[in-house]
Amino acid sequence: MSFKGKTVIVTGASRGIGEATARHFAALGAHVVLAARDEARIRAIAAELEAEGHAACAWPTDVADEAQVAALVAATLEETGRLDLLVNNAGLIDPIARLGESTPEAWGRVVDVNLKGVYHGLRHAIPAMVAQGGGTVVNISSGAATSALEGWSHYCATKAAVLSLTRVADKEYRSQGVRVLGLSPGTVATAMQAQIRASGINPVSQLDWSAHIPPEWVARAIEWLTTESANAHLGTDFSIKTDEGRRLVGLAAT
Repeated sequence: MSFKGKTVIVTGASRGIGEATARHFAALGAHVVLAARDEARIRAIAAELEAEGHAACAWPTDVADEAQVAALVAATLEETGRLDLLVNNAGLIDPIARLGESTPEAWGRVVDVNLKGVYHGLRHAIPAMVAQGGGTVVNISSGAATSALEGWSHYCATKAAVLSLTRVADKEYRSQGVRVLGLSPGTVATAMQAQIRASGINPVSQLDWSAHIPPEWVARAIEWLTTESANAHLGTDFSIKTDEGRRLVGLAAT
């Protein structure tokens, strides 16, 4: 699918899934806006993409700050005139701790990024998409949205809440051309998995690195979610943890 002439915002674009997604959509011809707190890193990635002949720019953003997300969307619209895809990817899992040992400030910071950050993205992207006649939002979710995992109370709670946001946003705006979906990729070979492994808490921390999929697979799944073939999954979390999900996306089976 060609994204030539279309605009994509990717949050958490400085590494992992976000970086892979930004590179993937730039290669498809989109004007990609990389958003993350690490300004130096996203500017370096954007410069690499531009040197390769792609359209890309960087916008330093802390998604926990509503004003910064509003500025991100406004700057994107001023620069390109449209917003076709928002990938709400920015997320935290550290520090991993059991409830009785958790730090309220750190726990709250995860809520601010993982939940409120997604809300801020939806709040400011949806009006722009409605005004232009449509668009897609993909919220990066997790099996944690429907599971209880030791040490992950902040992550499980926020991903469950994001699933609810996905459902509500779909109910409210599908009729106006805005497609909202969640993507549950399973375990991905990123820095977050290194943090999980270092914690030593719950079975996920014991997985061998070879069990994790590459972030480029997640980018390909996001591309598929922008197509009409994915319409049956609107308002839900689509998973590529299953062979069926991977087959639909065109990925290798487990």
